[in-house]
Amino acid sequence: MTTLAICNHKGGTGKTTTVVHTAAALGLSGYRTLVIDLDPQGFLTRYLGIAEPPIEASSLMLFDHQVKLRDVPVQRLKHFDVLPASASMTKVLRKLTRPTDVFWAKEALQTGPDYEFVVFDTAAAVTAYSLNALVASRFALIPVTPEYQPVYGAEQTYQTIRQVREKLNPDLQAPFFLFTQVDGRKRSHHQYRRYLRARYGDLVMRSIIRTSTALSQAYDDGTTAFEHAPTSRGVRDYANATDELLRHVRAGTPRPVPEINGVEPPAYGEEPAYGEEQSRPVAPERPAWL
Repeated sequence: MTTLAICNHKGGTGKTTTVVHTAAALGLSGYRTLVIDLDPQGFLTRYLGIAEPPIEASSLMLFDHQVKLRDVPVQRLKHFDVLPASASMTKVLRKLTRPTDVFWAKEALQTGPDYEFVVFDTAAAVTAYSLNALVASRFALIPVTPEYQPVYGAEQTYQTIRQVREKLNPDLQAPFFLFTQVDGRKRSHHQYRRYLRARYGDLVMRSIIRTSTALSQAYDDGTTAFEHAPTSRGVRDYANATDELLRHVRAGTPRPVPEINGVEPPAYGEEPAYGEEQSRPVAPERPAWL
């Protein structure tokens, strides 16, 4: 079983869209895939049009040691299964205060059915639920829009994953960054892509997810772009990104968490003219109004 946590401490980065379309691409590639919604707000659950589940058919069952995961009913969709979020997750979260409460999901997966991939959707925050996802996972993916706040959140997420690896889960590999909602017309998007690649090297995936009307429409329709618009560039982008991710998973080579390369950003608004060469990748500083 391959476990993957998809997370970013900043919302609005296409995280849930990435979970859904990565799972769909895995299913279409022949992998039996389970998606677990560990976001108390349940965006993924609502995205897929899944009705509010009873607690006994929700991801809260990961936190009940008397229940075997293989006995928990899941929602079966066309390309993957879903263990949806429960409205009671916020209330339960207040009780997950012990240091050992970050190991529930990892232990529960040992009693689960025989899936080839388990993909966790997490909240845009550090909570006991998101830590459970990271402790239970071998791989992590950080979706990031190439803009200031999402990049800042992605770097915070990277540090969280690094600490989880050092203190709680030595099997967790260094995370990948996946650029989402990329608009090639924006010079600042090119800057942030160069900036992250200069700092994190090969941890930044070659594949990118471009802005796509098909992805937005699929979200509104409660389905994936694979069904809504199978020839769209959104589908091509997520298929390529999933193929790249699979190559890394199959390689099975542990990747050390690299030392971050020092790259100093220029003052906000300093952008090169078109065609101007840069000596090194740069990123704008935080705008004064943020």
